[in-house]
Amino acid sequence: MSILSRLALIIGLGLSGPAAAQTTVDLEPGLAGAYLAARSAALSGDHREAAVQFQRVLAADPDNQMILGDVLLALAAIGDWSTAAEYAARIPTEATDRDFANLIEQVMRIRDGEFSEAATAAATITGAGPLIDPLLEAWLYLAEGDMSRANETFTTMVETNNPLAGLVPYQLALARASVGDFEGADAIFSGDEFGPLQVSTRGVQAHAQVLVQLDRSDAALQLLDVALTRDADETLFVLRDAIAADPTRPYDFIVAPEQGMAEVFFSLARALGTDAGTTLPLIYTRAAHFIDPGHVHSAVLAGDILSDAEQYQMAAEAYAEVPRDNPLFVEAEMGRSEALFQLGRRDAAVEVLSALARDYPDLTAVHTALGDALRRLERFDEAIAAYSAAVDLVDLSQQRYWFLLYARAISYERSDMWDEAEADFRAALELEPDQPNVLNYLGYSLVEQNRNLDEALDMIQRAVSARPDSGYIVDSLGWVFYRLGRFEEAVSPMERAVELLPNDPIVNDHLGDVYWMVGRFREAEFQWSRALSFEPEESEAERIRLKLEIGLDAVLAREAETAP
Repeated sequence: MSILSRLALIIGLGLSGPAAAQTTVDLEPGLAGAYLAARSAALSGDHREAAVQFQRVLAADPDNQMILGDVLLALAAIGDWSTAAEYAARIPTEATDRDFANLIEQVMRIRDGEFSEAATAAATITGAGPLIDPLLEAWLYLAEGDMSRANETFTTMVETNNPLAGLVPYQLALARASVGDFEGADAIFSGDEFGPLQVSTRGVQAHAQVLVQLDRSDAALQLLDVALTRDADETLFVLRDAIAADPTRPYDFIVAPEQGMAEVFFSLARALGTDAGTTLPLIYTRAAHFIDPGHVHSAVLAGDILSDAEQYQMAAEAYAEVPRDNPLFVEAEMGRSEALFQLGRRDAAVEVLSALARDYPDLTAVHTALGDALRRLERFDEAIAAYSAAVDLVDLSQQRYWFLLYARAISYERSDMWDEAEADFRAALELEPDQPNVLNYLGYSLVEQNRNLDEALDMIQRAVSARPDSGYIVDSLGWVFYRLGRFEEAVSPMERAVELLPNDPIVNDHLGDVYWMVGRFREAEFQWSRALSFEPEESEAERIRLKLEIGLDAVLAREAETAP
């Protein structure tokens, strides 16, 4: 785990776990049910329900400081900073565990423009936390018009190896650009002053705008072109078009100290990731968006974090905060569609993507996402149309489009359009010759059709070499040996496939067939019975029951008699 990932454990906010996770909490009689409900919600990431239940407990037991801390955590995680501040005021200033209340009050000061009070809190390390306060303090000096002290504070953090030192040069570059020192900002972004920076999409945006102010629009366009080969963030496309149309456009990335402080919280949220939990990065994204409602990237990141935590309703609401006229609207709507899909609102999810496809007909990602959703719903004819619309927009000589062809091939195959499917599978392999999923799907399909079995075996062996722990791919290897009549060779991979996918009905059924062919009849019947217990599709279940009744040999003989 990186030092930034470990910050969640040392940040000084007492967030190693909610107070709800404590083993003992003194409660007034009759509150155990609400407390347990709140605790369960908090541990599962349902901060909205946790806030409701913890407030219910606190209403009946207003002096319970542990529950009060949990209320603050839940309210900040859902972005209700104003209500959280009311509860934070109830924690005594001399309390030793007031760190999170301090953060809430510091966010409120910054949001309300109370920069002098915020500067005092940061200077005395009673603000957002001992590691964050110096970053905020530097921006607060800038709010007072003292760029010299801001520069000194940022630089000291780098020189003293503060755990957040890796984020400091980016913040200093933004601070310089916000006061018109574009040469100083470029010295940082270019790596001349502090060495190469690992910048995000937002860092690329800022640097490109800085280069424009230095009359280096060509360099800005080149920077964006390189970035767009790695990152298809729509904000980069929009900025590139804007610079190409107006090489003298003004700098407008971060121009106010409060925007810079919002960027501090956002940068921390991104740096932390979710390896150590989703609560702290979610709170930081909420803080960024609360301080600067125009910080749309923070709304999208909140949606992503909530999706990772499987809190899809709150994720959908976070994505919905992105305005239609923002370049990130399409990305947010695609995220909202996925959240709706996970909530079981599948028609609504498809409609969101269908509307995007109508409104943004030239965006490949939209048509691809629509095809993916339709394919998951087994609406394969519609999926083919969506994927074909995407194919028509791209240069199929580019390697990255193998998946688009692969996805359309699956839809063709499931629609009994094998010639078209095979053409797409093989085209995908031309772009990505050793792609194990494509090798496996095409190889398995050839096995099922009893065609090109030697070629199919080669494909599946290559797929297994690339993904030896994929149960489905290993199953395919066993099955191609079975189809080739090499039953003894099929035993080992089929047994391995069942180890990897012990509850899969088809894999267990296959192992039963292999056992039967090598004379292990009782084990075959056991595997078929296991396969039935995992509820296969009815057509498969009927065939398995028949094998249990009359044996595989008799079933195959019947099928041979009726086969065309």
